[in-house]
Amino acid sequence: MMRAVTLSAMAAAALLLTGCASVGIDEVLEETNASTSQFTDGKLELSRTDEQREARAALTDDLLTRPLSESDAVRVALANSPAVQALLAQSWADMAAANQSGRLPNPLFKFERLRLGDELELGRLLSFGLVDLILLPQRMALSKSRSAQVKVQLASTVVDQVTQVRQAWVRAVAEQQSLQYAVQVNEAAQASAELARRMQQVGNFSKLQRARQQVFHADATTRLASAQHATAAAREDLVRMLGLDDAQAAKLTLPDRLPDLPKAPREADEVAGAANDQRLDVRLARAQLDVAGKTQGLNLLPTFIDIEAGARHDTVFASGGRVNRNGYELDVRLPLFDWGTAQRDAMNAQALAAAYRYDATVRGANSQLREGYSAYRTAYDIARHYRDEIVPLRQTMAEENMLRYNGMLIGVFELLAETREQITSVMAAIDAQQQFWLADAALAASVIGKPTSP
Repeated sequence: MMRAVTLSAMAAAALLLTGCASVGIDEVLEETNASTSQFTDGKLELSRTDEQREARAALTDDLLTRPLSESDAVRVALANSPAVQALLAQSWADMAAANQSGRLPNPLFKFERLRLGDELELGRLLSFGLVDLILLPQRMALSKSRSAQVKVQLASTVVDQVTQVRQAWVRAVAEQQSLQYAVQVNEAAQASAELARRMQQVGNFSKLQRARQQVFHADATTRLASAQHATAAAREDLVRMLGLDDAQAAKLTLPDRLPDLPKAPREADEVAGAANDQRLDVRLARAQLDVAGKTQGLNLLPTFIDIEAGARHDTVFASGGRVNRNGYELDVRLPLFDWGTAQRDAMNAQALAAAYRYDATVRGANSQLREGYSAYRTAYDIARHYRDEIVPLRQTMAEENMLRYNGMLIGVFELLAETREQITSVMAAIDAQQQFWLADAALAASVIGKPTSP
């Protein structure tokens, strides 16, 4: 009886210990805000009460009263997006599952009532898995590793979400800016086509000359329609990323133009120095390897044998008397049909795959960073070339052609054609600037260990 009581006490103590090892979602969010502060600015929060939701809705409404900057777009997404809140809630569920894996299964209480003639027997059995109790330290270690994996996974997901918001904002502003110039090109082409029509009517233009101007106008009209749709699509993509409803979307206004290029690009040494072994992709692969290794160790013994230990207390009523019987039971699973070889092979394969994934991640981390920096630096150089060389040259050509037009050296059609070419160069410069800011957001994600395409 004492042995059974001792086992029961051990099980109760083990259950108490496992309950103390849990990690809460608030702790996870605090760590995520600290590790990804340049992305969340410490504003990541799971709204669980009506008061929290109302406060975040008020913050969103306030930010939407003015043209939305890139940083404010991130704040709106973190405060307002149901998708962001859903991933936080899912991380809460994953963390709870990780905590649960470190706890023992509940003991089983069995009650029996048997009658044979005048004899009545009451049986009581309290049992639990002895192997589970033996493996409790490994369970708790595995639970800790899974919790660490959930934390890194959440940080990686948040970085990816914020990067997508930044890039969606850049596209929306760039498309809006390009649309303004597409309208100007279309207006110039329309004026050219109308002038050509009138000149043909008075006999100063041939049918071919007028057709050329009409083709310019038709192409400009097509490009304008495409620009209008691209602007609407980019805006709606941003609306979805921010989680805006119809009323909020109607309030959304964006700046007229993208931010200016920085005075100088980030240096390669600076970027390489910012990346280290704390990269999210390396940490996540390491956490997955740790979980796979501990899962393998935890599940090795149960593939051979499983034992249920129980304490029994029976009472027998017979012939007016009462007799108590105490003892214990052991239920042993015999490996007669399944020796667990397939399960062990699966665990070995999973651990080996995790090891190779970790190795591949470590080897590819710096390569991905170098590729991201190359895209960033190339986009910067191209955008700066447009800003410092091509656009000023086009402006000079436009001014010279205006002087030539005033001197009656060229006609109005040549002047309109030059205007179209100048606007087209400006639109190309906007596209180059857009590519730079997309690459800048992607590089920031790559540095922390979440490679993203520009």
